[in-house]
Amino acid sequence: MTYRFTAVINKEGKWYVSRCLELGVVSQGETIEKAQENLKEAVDLFLEDRPNIKKTGLRVAPLVTTLELEHV
Repeated sequence: MTYRFTAVINKEGKWYVSRCLELGVVSQGETIEKAQENLKEAVDLFLEDRPNIKKTGLRVAPLVTTLELEHV
């Protein structure tokens, strides 16, 4: 089965931190490519551990939005 997830990668210090929004899985790497590769591995392990997701699939997509904040 092929899954398509949303990944967000941010630079935090010297590391790139990658997050899968749908699953809440997080990983990191020294480059963007490595962070993405590590996230794929982490998501694969996450799915391995949860056979119900494999059988039923993901039914709820995350709500991605913006927020506005005035900082004083």
